[in-house]
Amino acid sequence: MGIGKTLKALSDPIRRDILNMLKSGRLSAGEISSRFSVTDASISRHLSVLKEADLIRDTREGKFIYYDINTSVLEETLLWIETLKGEKDNV
Repeated sequence: MGIGKTLKALSDPIRRDILNMLKSGRLSAGEISSRFSVTDASISRHLSVLKEADLIRDTREGKFIYYDINTSVLEETLLWIETLKGEKDNV
């Protein structure tokens, strides 16, 4: 997984909203879609981008697909961002 895919996935406000929703626990695609005023197809595409970036995982249970957040990728991204700050001189 590359940092570029992660940052691209995080660049969209709907995808960030989806991640915020998943902080509370897993949700079905229908539950996620019902909270937005865009088409189901649009939400499906957003979920695909998040999944491709490994920011979410999906689990099929019968006819439903449930999504949950993958925090390890977010942690890796935060660590990378932290390295950009570099070492500060103690003044």
